Amino acid sequence: MSTGNDFDPEQSPELFSALLTPHRSLNRTGFLVVMAFVSVVSFAAGLAFLLMGAWPVLGFFGLDVLAIYWAFRINFRRAKASEEILVTPSELRLRRISHRGHVMEFVLNPLWVQLDRKTHAEYGIEKLYLVSKGRRIGIAGFLSPDEKAGFANALAAALQAARRGPTCNRLA
Repeated sequence: MSTGNDFDPEQSPELFSALLTPHRSLNRTGFLVVMAFVSVVSFAAGLAFLLMGAWPVLGFFGLDVLAIYWAFRINFRRAKASEEILVTPSELRLRRISHRGHVMEFVLNPLWVQLDRKTHAEYGIEKLYLVSKGRRIGIAGFLSPDEKAGFANALAAALQAARRGPTCNRLA
């Protein structure tokens, strides 16, 4: 018997695997272009007020540029968050990494997990939860309603496959 035939319980087949990250439409180059445009417009407007004798307005335009820069920096920092979901026949593993780098990991039995959806009649799925043994864990919070619907359908199919159990493929 070769080592390739040994049974390894850690080698469960993946039924579902997803890495969810928040969507950000502005990349680094776009950020630099927007900040340059805002800075030039604010400086030009502030210079016009300075020439009219309202010199304090120039400082407020500078504060506006700093506030916009600060808001973008927070937005980019929050984009580092992620959720990783892995479903095998024996476990559902949820690994959540916050934008600060804090890691939370949940390991659930897929036989006991229910997928709970909170839907709005007009907008679609608003929230998704994994429910198991009285514990309710929110997932996919940064996806759009349409993305949540597709994600929920794929995850529900994987949970159903885990409940059916492993299949045996015999070679003839």
